[in-house]
Amino acid sequence: MKVVIIGTGNVGTVLGRKISAAGHDIIAVAGRNREATDALATELQAKPVYTFDNLATEAELYLIAVSDTALYELPKQLPALGGIIAHTAGSVPMQVLSTLNRPHGIVYPLQSLRKEMVVLPDIPLLIDASDETTAGILVDFAQTLSPQVERANDTQRTQLHLGAVLVSNFTNHLYALAKKYCTRNGIEFSLLQPLIEETATRLRQYAPEAVQTGPAARKDLITIQKHRQLIEQEPALLKVYDTLNESILNFK
Repeated sequence: MKVVIIGTGNVGTVLGRKISAAGHDIIAVAGRNREATDALATELQAKPVYTFDNLATEAELYLIAVSDTALYELPKQLPALGGIIAHTAGSVPMQVLSTLNRPHGIVYPLQSLRKEMVVLPDIPLLIDASDETTAGILVDFAQTLSPQVERANDTQRTQLHLGAVLVSNFTNHLYALAKKYCTRNGIEFSLLQPLIEETATRLRQYAPEAVQTGPAARKDLITIQKHRQLIEQEPALLKVYDTLNESILNFK
């Protein structure tokens, strides 16, 4: 498939590498940052494009991988294009592309992506489209990139996006809080790394509620109180600690 990638950030970069590795022809990379656009276009052996007026019109798929905010405005800037137009956002409705009067859809990667990744990760891809013919084309395309391809409408994608925030963004913030706490107390945060990895690995075999451990899971109020005393001078951290303990204690 002939593909144009619009956007040179984390998603555009990693998906571009996936698309190239799958044998598709990336004919152009479009971006606002000339240096980033040149770098990604060179890597993917594609033409760099800095203005939408110069977009190739013969592509079969235009994949828009920009920020959610930019995505609402970008369709107004695009010229008449010949192929399917799809965006990659989880919580932006497909409707934003309807004004282009072209077959359109969504290829949403349910994964945390960083352009610095050396090894391309497994990426579940969620597909939606303006019609069934377009959906079939996007599903076939996505299956060349990932063994995990599912159909998901706007509501389902937003729900999964929230789930992703809970398991990834919020969890990583807890790591940041823990590292800050360790640093203040002269503790090596690296000592917690094996625990982090083991906890995540267990989820390949068990439901999260089945492997919940810790003082709240044991109803060990004495230990919880000891912990609270350690951070009573840190109200923000104490609030997070209390909120999560309460959630675990009341989980059903």
